[in-house]
Amino acid sequence: MKLKTLLPAVLFLAAVATVRGEIIEQILVKVNGEIFTKSDLEQRQVAVLRQKGQQIDLKSDPNNVQLRKALDDITPQIMVDAVDEMVVVQRGKELGYTLSEEQFKKVLGDIKRENKMESEEQFQAALKAENMTLAELRRNLERQMIQQRVQQNEVLAKIGVTDDEARKYYESHLGEFTTPPSVTLREILIAVPADSKGLNVAADEAAKAKADEIRRRVTTTGGESFEKVAAEVSDSPSKANAGLIGPLSVNDISPDLRKSIESMKPGDVSELVRTTRGYQLLKLETMTPTQTLPLEQAREQISERVFTDKRRAEFRKYVQKLRTQAIIEWKNPDVRKAFEEGIKQQAAPSL
Repeated sequence: MKLKTLLPAVLFLAAVATVRGEIIEQILVKVNGEIFTKSDLEQRQVAVLRQKGQQIDLKSDPNNVQLRKALDDITPQIMVDAVDEMVVVQRGKELGYTLSEEQFKKVLGDIKRENKMESEEQFQAALKAENMTLAELRRNLERQMIQQRVQQNEVLAKIGVTDDEARKYYESHLGEFTTPPSVTLREILIAVPADSKGLNVAADEAAKAKADEIRRRVTTTGGESFEKVAAEVSDSPSKANAGLIGPLSVNDISPDLRKSIESMKPGDVSELVRTTRGYQLLKLETMTPTQTLPLEQAREQISERVFTDKRRAEFRKYVQKLRTQAIIEWKNPDVRKAFEEGIKQQAAPSL
């Protein structure tokens, strides 16, 4: 049984390892006096590998090339996240943020309910399966809550989207608010039976003659309805819907088909079209032109997208400020190198 609601998020915030027996934890870094140990790093590495669907044992052969490559890839970001988490949580504690007993009980209730745990035994079994104690779970939940409150109160509450920002985003991302033209069609297909020797001329001619007659039936004045004939004689699966296909984006239609319908008006029936399946007749039901959502109608979407971009940028600047103000004491040069690589990756422009 897994704590689906919290994992891998809670595992990713792994609890500070304890000293067991005579084993002394190797401290990798101190941030304002708070320690981050080798066990902390390994717990986070395991959590990230699990997120990626990789089941790799960190205690396996140290010469394992696959393991070394996986750890080299993920450790820089892990170390940046770990340091950032510590400075943000420390700031939150300075502001007096804590997880009350009442809040903790409510979260536990939500976890049990969402994971369909009907008894305390099931919950304890889930904790044991994740190698986590109740105290560690509470600590992780509190750290999550503190980080969220710091971000909300120290960053998000101070961010707004101006009319000028909304207009500039709209103008530079017009495609996001533009729907390409679309068409709804009806079809009648008269299939040409396949022949192991190739094209059967007689069968092809018979299918064409039948299709010609069907076209006459649906196009002559006072003739039969396209829908009725499609439901009776079409060899296409769309027969079940009286030949209805679509709506289709014009961008998704083949050039040949687009050419066949571009001069048609709603209600028009195409000439016969020879396809790999046989002879096809098309009736244009509706054609919707390109539509662009006006700025005022798109404003809510724009605000959300601009706000998301600003939130990410502002929170990163906020954390960078906390980091520069922190006393960071590195105890392991390789881990420090990984952290510095993670900072470089974070600063690199995304493609």
